[in-house]
Amino acid sequence: MHSIRAMNPLHPKRASLATGILAFSAMPALVHAQSSQPQGSSSNVLPSLVVEARKEAPYNVKQTSTATKTDTPLIDTPQSVTVLSQQFLQDTAVQSIGDAVRYVPGVGTAQGEGNRDTVVFRGSSSTGDYFVDGLRDDVQYYRDFYNIERVEVLKGPSGMIFGRGGPGGVLNRVTKQAAIGENSFYEISGLAGSWDQYRTTFDANQSFEYSALRMTGLYENSDSFRDGVYNERLGVNPTFGWKISDKTTLRFGFEYFTDERTADRGIPSFNGKPYKTDSSTFFGDPDRSPSEVEMFAFTASVDHQFTDNISLRNATRYASYDKFYQNVYAGGPVTPTDTVPISAYNNATDRENFLNQTDVVFKFDTGKIGHTLLTGMELSRQETDNFRETGYSSAALDTPLGEVSAANPRYNGPLFFRQSATDADNHGIAEGVALYIQDQIQLLPQLQLIAGLRADLLEMDFHNSRTGDDIETSDDLYSPRLGLIYKPIENLALYTSYAKSYVPRAGEQLASLSLTNASLEPEEFENFEIGAKWDATQSLSFTAAAYQLDRSNQAIADPNDSTKLILVDGQQVKGIELGASGQITDCWSIAAGYAYQEGETQSTNGTIPDGTPIQQLPKHSLSLWNRYDFNEHWGVGIGIIYRDEIYAAADNAVTLPSFVRFDAALFYRHDEHLSAQLNVENIFDRNYYATAHNNDNITPGSPVAVRLGLIYNF
Repeated sequence: MHSIRAMNPLHPKRASLATGILAFSAMPALVHAQSSQPQGSSSNVLPSLVVEARKEAPYNVKQTSTATKTDTPLIDTPQSVTVLSQQFLQDTAVQSIGDAVRYVPGVGTAQGEGNRDTVVFRGSSSTGDYFVDGLRDDVQYYRDFYNIERVEVLKGPSGMIFGRGGPGGVLNRVTKQAAIGENSFYEISGLAGSWDQYRTTFDANQSFEYSALRMTGLYENSDSFRDGVYNERLGVNPTFGWKISDKTTLRFGFEYFTDERTADRGIPSFNGKPYKTDSSTFFGDPDRSPSEVEMFAFTASVDHQFTDNISLRNATRYASYDKFYQNVYAGGPVTPTDTVPISAYNNATDRENFLNQTDVVFKFDTGKIGHTLLTGMELSRQETDNFRETGYSSAALDTPLGEVSAANPRYNGPLFFRQSATDADNHGIAEGVALYIQDQIQLLPQLQLIAGLRADLLEMDFHNSRTGDDIETSDDLYSPRLGLIYKPIENLALYTSYAKSYVPRAGEQLASLSLTNASLEPEEFENFEIGAKWDATQSLSFTAAAYQLDRSNQAIADPNDSTKLILVDGQQVKGIELGASGQITDCWSIAAGYAYQEGETQSTNGTIPDGTPIQQLPKHSLSLWNRYDFNEHWGVGIGIIYRDEIYAAADNAVTLPSFVRFDAALFYRHDEHLSAQLNVENIFDRNYYATAHNNDNITPGSPVAVRLGLIYNF
């Protein structure tokens, strides 16, 4: 006789990430024998089997190896880290990294000229601090979630783990891998939404005795509430895992991803505010503003356990990126005569990345003190070609495109592209060698110390084909990390930390070298942080952090000689971040965050005086997502996003007003095979301005949008 008791039967056994599609988390089962034999009976009767299905908290990830390169609980990590789980990404139906990070306290998003992810980490905008499974993925493009297990956002400089860049933080995507030793599973999903959005994904895992093959895929074709704007993308990612022995596992993966869309730079400003027009109005020409990226990537890794206390991991990634975008857009504010200047340019980037990391972890004791010692090396080679052209209205003369009426802002005039006197035509090779060491020291049962240092040698060979300049630079970057964790009780950690990162003069995209700046020291970012992490229950966690992030070695024009650059203290950002994730009850899940941030420049920079508030940094931001399951079939979700007003650019000339947006969702599970989800974004149809690139490239927020998804698993 068997009896089964399910605490919450809402979730079937397998789940895959399909944006906007409902899927449910796996539930581990506690199995124990319970005798049904009457007392005193001597007959041989098998005991009954009782299976208690215990649901995992779908939004509460407790452990990640990314922040330390060792398997460390988040409560023992002296750094502010937010993990967006697969279930959370599905439930909220977020469509991009920019949408997802609105739920991460202290992190925001900028426009990225309508062709790339641009995350703002503690006031520092980044188009290159993106990683996949801990390896650099830094070309400018829009990423997708079709093959992603979770998104990890590490805040504050993370140079000791990730190397150059990451001044305010980094974003790491953890991919779905072939599931060795699990049952085979297959899922397919479909989504339809407002403005002719259509999307389908699949996730298939075929298991064998000691290996597994998994394939994830995506196709999407969508229009937009913005006139003339579209997006089409295709992705496929097969992975293979082979458990050679109990101590050794090999993994291989290949990804092909392509994204074609309209480069949409939004609307201009007027009198210090976004110009009042219909949110669909396109300024420029969408038909001559294409953005295309094609990416091939191959990954391989080996994990080997020499002993219980010594392990090795080696990972390799080769990726080829071909990126082109062109935009015809508002090149200035609306004038008093209701006209708008139009500008245009295009840009092509080809990059090949080769990265190899080797980590060896030792666990040992010195007396009563425990150690988890990480030693590692990273080798990298990045080869980049970059070519830019400016748009003119004449085939022979450098004649600007002119102006259009703000009432009818489409540009239909002649357009010719060629290089200006400052457009890029570069070829660069960046080669790096990094060595790092980190020790996680258990000083006392309640006291832990983490100390690490990374040394990066980055050599850049840069050729400017337009001017003929050849520039070679060599940067020695030393990135320390120090953290102290005190746990008065097992589920409460108080910590303090210090970390430093650098951005070389070649910039995050390795394309900013010139004879003027090549000899200057890299930009430097220092972060001081204190915080607390509390696992209030097994399924509900709270975090709090206060920090100060200082930027120095910023290059500005010498006020006494405009042909020279000098280094100054750049900016300072101070903030407080609060977060909560997990389950309040078995039926009620939440993810919440709040941030208070203040940032200002530290020196006069051109027309920007010392003490000027920095752009793209809201003083207050808040997010809250709730999911409540009424029974095994029905559930609802309610979300709130608030962002305080921000300045669009460093001169503080244009302000984007604050906004509050409400979202909602309805979840339905028919049975273990079929589920459905309805998401409504901006349910009250509020007008707001979501992002900006500068004073005159401002993206309106979406009107009310509806997405309906189905998922079938078998």
